[in-house]
Amino acid sequence: MHEGMRRLVQLLPRVMRGMRRQTDEPFDLRGVTLGPRHGSVLALARDQERSVGVLATELDLNLATVSGLVADLERVGFVERSADPADRRRTIVRVPPDQEVVVDTWLAGATAPIVRALQQLSAEERATFVKAMAFLESELNAPTGGV
Repeated sequence: MHEGMRRLVQLLPRVMRGMRRQTDEPFDLRGVTLGPRHGSVLALARDQERSVGVLATELDLNLATVSGLVADLERVGFVERSADPADRRRTIVRVPPDQEVVVDTWLAGATAPIVRALQQLSAEERATFVKAMAFLESELNAPTGGV
């Protein structure tokens, strides 16, 4: 086995344990426990307003799950929901302007280890890392053939 591969095989389980430790510690705010999925919804909603359906698709979660996550985030004031003026059947999720700094601070804390690690890479290295992670995610989630 190539030395780089050997090192990666050694590191991946340790990285996964560290990430689970980082995200498994729930964050309680105003009686609502926020976890990693809440952070994912919030990061996408902070990026730009999205419908609940689009969030569900992007996160590969069902609509009911995402709707529940959004409801939790709304209870703590991190997001607001409104009907889409172009299609009242759709619900749009956005971070209220007066909560952007609070949300950014919370997200920064939740993603700080990843950000610090990626900042040590060049732009090209980051792009390669993200590409490799996408390949790994695809392999891990591919349907298995006839076992």
